[in-house]
Amino acid sequence: MLGSNRTGMALVHLLIVCCVLLAGCSREAAAPADPRPEADESRSPDLPSEAIAGEKRRIVLGFSQLGSESDWRNANTRSIREAAKEADIELLFDNAEQSQEKQIEAIRRFIERKVDVIAFAPVIETGWEDILTEARQAGIPVILSDRAVQISDPSLYVTFIGADFYEEGRKAGKYLLDKKRNDPGPVIIAELQGTEGSSPSIERGRGFRDIIRERPDMNIVYSAPADFTVEKGAEVMRQFLRESGGEIDVLFAHNDDMALGAIEAIEAYGLRPGKDIVIISVDGTRKAFEMMVEGKINCVVECNPLLGPILMQAVREIYEGRTLPKRIVPPESVFTEVLAEKEVANRQY
Repeated sequence: MLGSNRTGMALVHLLIVCCVLLAGCSREAAAPADPRPEADESRSPDLPSEAIAGEKRRIVLGFSQLGSESDWRNANTRSIREAAKEADIELLFDNAEQSQEKQIEAIRRFIERKVDVIAFAPVIETGWEDILTEARQAGIPVILSDRAVQISDPSLYVTFIGADFYEEGRKAGKYLLDKKRNDPGPVIIAELQGTEGSSPSIERGRGFRDIIRERPDMNIVYSAPADFTVEKGAEVMRQFLRESGGEIDVLFAHNDDMALGAIEAIEAYGLRPGKDIVIISVDGTRKAFEMMVEGKINCVVECNPLLGPILMQAVREIYEGRTLPKRIVPPESVFTEVLAEKEVANRQY
């Protein structure tokens, strides 16, 4: 797994250094929080005070995860936990269970705890100005992980580590144009969006539309949020099939879990996923690759969840006062049925 050894951490360091050089000197860096005494519970009661004073203080990171709604999210959480342990960073972890209110409460607790750095994966894009302002007033730098936010003052956070969701949507659209290049229209498309108001759902949908507009006969006729879950994906796809009478040519699912739910609904309706309906998904989970091997998913656009090592290296860079680029994007690929059988064994999540 990425970040499972020291070599992986060194490669991540090189990635961030390269991003810094490309970003140039115009980037602003948030000042690292002043070193603070470590929480009492993190010290060993058996050590004398002289030994405690001589210890090298661990960096404390408060991280708010948005939930555990998908295999991708669970892999992301594992990566963060494992990377924190590898980097010897004390991790205060909180699961917001898809609630922005719970996330804001968790960030406020991190501020009260006086952590060194705060990172979080925002549930939705908007509504973060006040809590981020509180973090800045407390002198605590903030990192966005996986998802972006819409705020009037971008200096409220140091950097955003995560995929280019807009480009993922464009990749899905390009695959569809190629797949249907010799097929006469019209092409009826159904879209399973993610959590309403979330940055991946907004940007993937926008990127996909910007590409397929090259074919006026490609139309997104059915589109609705399905919350990035298998259950909701199946439920919404059943509704699409009832409304269309099964007349759907393509499904674009904003993540693998919704695609897996849709496959269940399509098969229950009596159609063949991947053949009667072309299925394009985003993430790259092992289950999706297994469906590609079976011919039930045609294309998966990768969204790398293994952000832990990059995040921990960024935390250390910020703590040591170094400048980071405003945006750090991990490498990602596009996989089709042709590559699925070869790659399925390599999936780590």
